Amino acid sequence: MPFDSLREFLSKLEAEGQLLRIPEEVRPEPDIRAAAFAAARSPSGPALLFENIQGYGDGKVAMNVHGSEENHALLLDLPRETRFKAQFHELVRRFERYPIPAVRVSDAPVKEVIIDKNLNLYRELPLFRVNPWDGGFFLSKACTVSRDPENPENQNLGMYRIQVKDHDRIGISTGPQHDIAVHLRKAEEMNMPLRVAIAVSNEPVTSLVASTPLRYHEDEYSMIGAIRGEPAKIISSERGNLDVPAGAELVIEGEILQRQRFVEGPFAEFTGYYSGCCVQTDVQVDMITRRRNPIIFENLYTGRPWTESDYILALSTGVAPYQQMKTDFPEIEAINAMYTHGYGTIISARMRFGGFAKTLGMRLLSTPHGIVYPKFIIVVDEDIDPFNLQEVMWAISVRFRPERDLVVIPNAPGSPLDPTSSVRGITTKLIIDATKPVFPDISLSGGVQVDVPPETTFWLDQIAKRRRNR
Repeated sequence: MPFDSLREFLSKLEAEGQLLRIPEEVRPEPDIRAAAFAAARSPSGPALLFENIQGYGDGKVAMNVHGSEENHALLLDLPRETRFKAQFHELVRRFERYPIPAVRVSDAPVKEVIIDKNLNLYRELPLFRVNPWDGGFFLSKACTVSRDPENPENQNLGMYRIQVKDHDRIGISTGPQHDIAVHLRKAEEMNMPLRVAIAVSNEPVTSLVASTPLRYHEDEYSMIGAIRGEPAKIISSERGNLDVPAGAELVIEGEILQRQRFVEGPFAEFTGYYSGCCVQTDVQVDMITRRRNPIIFENLYTGRPWTESDYILALSTGVAPYQQMKTDFPEIEAINAMYTHGYGTIISARMRFGGFAKTLGMRLLSTPHGIVYPKFIIVVDEDIDPFNLQEVMWAISVRFRPERDLVVIPNAPGSPLDPTSSVRGITTKLIIDATKPVFPDISLSGGVQVDVPPETTFWLDQIAKRRRNR
């Protein structure tokens, strides 16, 4: 059954042994960040629920909710032992159900308390710095809703980093590759404010889709429904005609200050490096709605991989480009973009003709995600599992010919968070063709490949059974 709130999913995780409650008093810093980092690196990576935070009364904090293969499987309502490769193909199948439009509800717990005076984010949330040199308190897992002011039917739900700067003021990172940046540009050209609503602590598929690189015209709520197998539940924001997740714990509403930019950051990013300071937009908060009982504040630990950030992005950054490319190139078998938000991406496909691997690599660079993030792309044949790095490295070792199979693209759009960039947002991209030559390309000399023993499948099954029965 799909989950309608973070609380429901935490109950599922607890029933599956994937939630650890921490009843002892902890310091907001450094205890929460250190525990979240450790959880993502622990076997089966459990979620953590801190129930007694020094100085925060009844406030609770949930961390590492998406932070393991097991948790990721459970949010898809799959058996907890389902591995990422199988989850990838299941997500592909569910993406094909798109769209399943959301259903609007008239009431939800997130509307139990409405605050439009004496706003104070420090009072409403148990805030803490995700890493010690962050420029302040960040909401690193909140979901932001905005609308295209020219075409209001285009609404976006995205996950951007949000810095709390004052009791009623927040900074929001609106990178040019994101849909909200298009909304902001249009609003400023039309000399009108851009309204946003920021949902905090959401059901798990909402967070997954908010971090998925869909096409501009695709509706995130309809994709949430496709993945859930039943419609997402939304409710109208108090102001601004925005649709927010009905299962959220808290919603912050406000307007981006027009044609003004302010210093934001630094923030410890998914790259494992601090981003430095940026000039970004600020939001003037004028409304908060929330649950009546104490808030469970879900935040995301980011830093040196692997962390929960890598798990929540692990499959969405591969499945979305796969779907976007598959229509034109049915030869594609799978895309693994699990490494540092897809900075490193592996494509597995059947080769149509000589040089086809280079075409696939360049096509990836034209997808919404590929425009910015992939820095090196490895293309392998269909007999190579892109989720098995041993097989991928073998393909590079024996099928890659540097003088023929390396494509270097200088001065290309890149991630502004890439610490190797000499110019922020510009990078060099690399395509590594690790496929077997196909006519009219030149064959490998002495290229007789060793076959896998046909009885291997039987013995893999035997070994697995005997290990389980030990």
